Amino acid sequence: MSQLVTIFGGNGFVGRYIAQRMARAGWRVRVACRRPNEAMFVKPYGTVGQVEPVFCNIRDDASVAAALVGADAAVNCVGTFEIKGANNCHAVQRDGAGRIARLAAEAGVASLLHISAIGADTDADSEYCQSKGAGEALVVEAFPSATILRPSVIFGPEDAFFNRFAAMARLSPVIPLFGAETKFQPVYVDDVAAAVEAAVLGQADAGIYELGGPDVESFRDLIAQMLEVTRRNALVVNLPFWVGRAVAHTSALVSFLTLGIVKQPVTIDQLKSLQDDNVVSDGAKGLSDLGVRATSMASVLPEYLWQFRPSGQYAALKESAKNLR
Repeated sequence: MSQLVTIFGGNGFVGRYIAQRMARAGWRVRVACRRPNEAMFVKPYGTVGQVEPVFCNIRDDASVAAALVGADAAVNCVGTFEIKGANNCHAVQRDGAGRIARLAAEAGVASLLHISAIGADTDADSEYCQSKGAGEALVVEAFPSATILRPSVIFGPEDAFFNRFAAMARLSPVIPLFGAETKFQPVYVDDVAAAVEAAVLGQADAGIYELGGPDVESFRDLIAQMLEVTRRNALVVNLPFWVGRAVAHTSALVSFLTLGIVKQPVTIDQLKSLQDDNVVSDGAKGLSDLGVRATSMASVLPEYLWQFRPSGQYAALKESAKNLR
């Protein structure tokens, strides 16, 4: 019988790419998530019965243990930016990560892959980064041979980064940014999935890897590249962090009064994260050490941001027609 991998959060942005790769590699794939009835789209990733979504709440020992029964490998790619609520970043990225590692070790799972983030540090100002750092520590304590991946901002067709700002540029002539000069090193989602596959298949040593693409750009330059791809002319305005804090506090109150219907455009914790560059550290092991060649943004962004162009899928055709005489 083929080997089995349990992917916690396998129906999410990154998880679905991992599930596809592991299925193509011939593994049986168990997608552990809170709402398996909403994750049926993963089933066609493999042959009949090869990929199955199952219920799992990573805040519960019994639920996690059940998802690990019979697994040869486990991948944890569950994450959140939420600071409040039952499924906040500490419950998910610290306690949940530690729980998965501990129960995977008890179940005799051969390999564990944990997805963290660049900037993970228990001493960081941001609670998000603190929870990521604490989660890593618990993973290593319970499962010393685990492989930990720390990606920079991840881009791809379903991302919440370029899609968010492209949608904003479609509606507004101005795009306000906080931390416009902060550096990022975006990494393609399928490159992250390829790194996970390599680690699970034992093609690289265990340890910590920081994942970044070939391009290091400021926040401002990333938005400029998005605007070029989408053929938009929005004005990018860099706002000081004190303005951001005012916006965050005000919008938090509005969100509270509307019972969460109105979402915050930015939070205090996100502002704290934006004060530090999000790039691969000097000397850190990265994609190349996992046998993965980094994919550039320029080769991928046009494939999914075309929908935000004024003429959508017909933009290139219209541009070509202008050259006709």
